[in-house]
Amino acid sequence: MAVAALVLLGPAVSIAPASAVTVYSDCDELNADYPHGVGEPGAVDSTSGVPVTDFTVDQELYDANASGRDRDKDGIACEQH
Repeated sequence: MAVAALVLLGPAVSIAPASAVTVYSDCDELNADYPHGVGEPGAVDSTSGVPVTDFTVDQELYDANASGRDRDKDGIACEQH
């Protein structure tokens, strides 16, 4: 009975809807909002030139947009210098 009273008297919890992650149609569209691309935490640009280091780190955004846009599989989608 005491547990039931705590549940009934406990603070009201509101659950906010999950924020929608934008899925871009191509890299041009993604780069309009994220000029240097989007990557996973800890990702390192694999390149023989100067690596991109100023990409946006966002796991959810990367996951939503990586398919077909992270061709070198380095954890950064649509990276640009």
